Amino acid sequence: MDAPAEPVIELTPAEEKQLLQVARTTLETAVHTGLEEEEPALPPLEFSERLLEEGASFVTVRVDGALRGCVGSPRPRGSLVMDVARNATRAALTDPRFKPIGPDELPGVEIEISILTEPAAIRYDDSTDLISRIRPCIDGVLIVHGFQRALLLPQTWDRFCDPADFMAVLCQKAGLPADAWLGGELDVYTFQVHTISE
Repeated sequence: MDAPAEPVIELTPAEEKQLLQVARTTLETAVHTGLEEEEPALPPLEFSERLLEEGASFVTVRVDGALRGCVGSPRPRGSLVMDVARNATRAALTDPRFKPIGPDELPGVEIEISILTEPAAIRYDDSTDLISRIRPCIDGVLIVHGFQRALLLPQTWDRFCDPADFMAVLCQKAGLPADAWLGGELDVYTFQVHTISE
């Protein structure tokens, strides 16, 4: 059985605080201007080498406890700190499931950052084998089928009692039939996250 790598992401409390500060500052700027910039302006801070290294993140935004956006990168597209800034603005303004956050809602905004490990491919024989290799509440899962793909973070396991239900929802999210995971034709990857929240 393939053993997915355990999270090896280590950040200091100061680095975690800086990432949250970057996310909030860039989010608030985007909300006030109504503009989503590909390269948001970072606050004038001295960032550690770790934050300037390549990294992938998802940023989840809630307003008064209700989900209002979750956008991210399954794989690195640049420095971790810029990835967090970019995803914070996109989560606030461009998640198609929700209307953009307005300036009057900013006092109720809560931010959560998930920093992803490198996705590890799962080699599996059939659907039963696949399910046995995914660890509920630990692994996030990314599926790819041609140009269709979808991802669920480990935090979403609290909505599911059964890994089969998890996979069915993931397939539907990718625009595939709910039972597409039974056919053995999906490329499946697992990853873990280091989560930071305000």
